[in-house]
Amino acid sequence: MASLGFTRQINSSVAEFPATRPRRRRSCGFRRDRVGFRVFAQAAAAEPDLSVTVNGLTMPNPFVIGSGPPGTNYTVMKRAFDEGWGAVIAKTAGANGSAKGQIIGWQNIELISDRPLEIMLKEFKQLKEEYPDRILIASIMEEYNKLGGGLIDRVEQTGIDAIEVNFSCPHGMPERKMGAAVGQDCALLEEVCGWINAKATVPVWAKMTPNITDITQPARVSLQNGCEGIAAINTIMSVMGINLDTLRPEPCVEGYSTPGGYSAKAVHPIALAKVMSIAKMMKQEFGDKEYSLSAIGGVEKGSDAAEFILLGANTVQVCTGVMMHGYGLVKKLCSELQEFMKKHNFSCIEDFRGSSLEYFTTHMDLVRRQQEAIRERKAVKKGLQSDKDWTGDGFVKESESMVSN
Repeated sequence: MASLGFTRQINSSVAEFPATRPRRRRSCGFRRDRVGFRVFAQAAAAEPDLSVTVNGLTMPNPFVIGSGPPGTNYTVMKRAFDEGWGAVIAKTAGANGSAKGQIIGWQNIELISDRPLEIMLKEFKQLKEEYPDRILIASIMEEYNKLGGGLIDRVEQTGIDAIEVNFSCPHGMPERKMGAAVGQDCALLEEVCGWINAKATVPVWAKMTPNITDITQPARVSLQNGCEGIAAINTIMSVMGINLDTLRPEPCVEGYSTPGGYSAKAVHPIALAKVMSIAKMMKQEFGDKEYSLSAIGGVEKGSDAAEFILLGANTVQVCTGVMMHGYGLVKKLCSELQEFMKKHNFSCIEDFRGSSLEYFTTHMDLVRRQQEAIRERKAVKKGLQSDKDWTGDGFVKESESMVSN
């Protein structure tokens, strides 16, 4: 990718100053020595390292194709690898493929893949043969009492690197206890995770639904029952609109619709809050154990990804963003994330992962901190002491000086 840094030619005939003490960045797993040169001979700065290792799987960058249309078949998944995506999660597969599922809109009421499972398994195998060093993750969703059966064995035999279990699709046939119907029922989730992890020999990620009061509860249950990672969030339950001419809901299938999933930039703040809650829970209750967190929700820029990583995410999934901007988006994401890292002198992802978590607290603590700030300002006679001191002169300055509850 293009770099905004400058490469400086070093004259080998110029003597170097003695090397300074090496600076170790333990989080990156390597040591970089800082060496001084004469003022006119400076070493070229290395680009920040975007590679990540998650549940023992190494990716060239943290950007993952999220399960959906961008991972529909061999052709598009191959293209994703060629463009440079860190990993690909295939479109969700089930044991009983059906041609009845219609793909409408931006995943709004889309069902799992209607392609025959045998074809998807064949394509998984072909991809792993052609890209043995790249990470391919299978997404699966089935009726709750079938997930412990042969689907996992068949998927693993293709050579895939991990499995993401869809406990989160908001329109995943809840009447058959699929998708979010499992993710919203912790007792059922505990049972299903037990079945899956008794069979699986590769890392398993549990994909969480945001359509629940406390997302940390199913995330906790998933980790306690054998899953190595959490992915969050899936789309948000929504009704896209009503056609005021036909009086029918939209999107419309033969005159009818169903609540579907809302995605793209609008959901990003909601996803940040959910990921933050999961990350705090994982840090407090699971400590340094090798669990992973894959963040999803409205990523279209490198800064979107940086926010998720600052909250503790190991990887960042992109689905709707790829549908809108194409597979080449990964180059822009990588470049922008590296620019952010260079701005803050971060050498690798682990240098800043989770750094913002400590600044989240309770409302009661915010009130306490605010009251303490008021007392400190009053002690030094800084700013307005109360409303009676308001004059209206210098409105912006006086407004900023006020600290209140």
